[in-house]
Amino acid sequence: MTDLAQLDLNLLRVFDAVARERHVTRAAQRLNLSQPAVSNALARLRGALGDELFLRRPGGVEPTAFAQALAVPVREALDRLAESLAASAPFDAATARRVFTLAVSEYAEAVLAPRLIARVAQEAPGCLLAFRHADRTNAEALLERGDAVLAVAVLPEPGALYTRIRLLPEGFRTLMRAGHPLASGDFTLERFLSVPHLLHSPNGSRDGAMDWALEKLGRQRRLGAVVAHLAAVPAILLETDCVISLSARLAEALAAAHGLVLRDPPVEVSHTRLSLVFHRRLEADAGHAWLRRMILAEAREA
Repeated sequence: MTDLAQLDLNLLRVFDAVARERHVTRAAQRLNLSQPAVSNALARLRGALGDELFLRRPGGVEPTAFAQALAVPVREALDRLAESLAASAPFDAATARRVFTLAVSEYAEAVLAPRLIARVAQEAPGCLLAFRHADRTNAEALLERGDAVLAVAVLPEPGALYTRIRLLPEGFRTLMRAGHPLASGDFTLERFLSVPHLLHSPNGSRDGAMDWALEKLGRQRRLGAVVAHLAAVPAILLETDCVISLSARLAEALAAAHGLVLRDPPVEVSHTRLSLVFHRRLEADAGHAWLRRMILAEAREA
């Protein structure tokens, strides 16, 4: 049996980082350590535990069966320790030095990130906001692994271990280029369905809120293309006869920035609503509570 006296907290933190990242260099970056320091820590762990732990493979490392069995209890122990320390520690935004990783949809990032970044720069200059992509397919997994402290997106009801706060209610508007056949005249459902539609879908889905609304009417639109990134949308609209229906705040921002035409779609779409979701283990974290309050305030302002 391994003597626990041979292990220290730093070795377990290294083990957890490598188990999460499946890559020694990325684990070193996560821990703000050098790669040799992480490799040395792994060597000490191998000696203490009597197992290879991680095997080299193309593109990273693969945990052994023993490492896989050890990964969850080590992660849970470190999480509980971090939660206990954070819950009892005061948080002074003006002097704090923390990195908050937020898992957000592209829409949430476009609407909220500029306001949040400006506010953090003013209130907490030593803190960093790091945004990574999330949607209904991966948000809960990111939170469970600790890869993000909260998620903001259009999300389904989470599991019992998570808290959900509804944010921005949002209508839809339709965007097109100036001079488009639908830019003037009656915007009827028949005309709306006569042109190709652009769909923004980071996860590759071929339907969205507009399709669900049309389905209730027994109608269907024709997709001209599905794009993964919002950055491509304005150029496509300017060069084609495609139209796109987006959440109103985002559509209005794109129209103003790129000289696009805005129209209210001829079909009623149920308002979408962003949700803020986080694991309940972070409820008592003073820094996390400050971050949540800031997001709620900026969502109201937006």
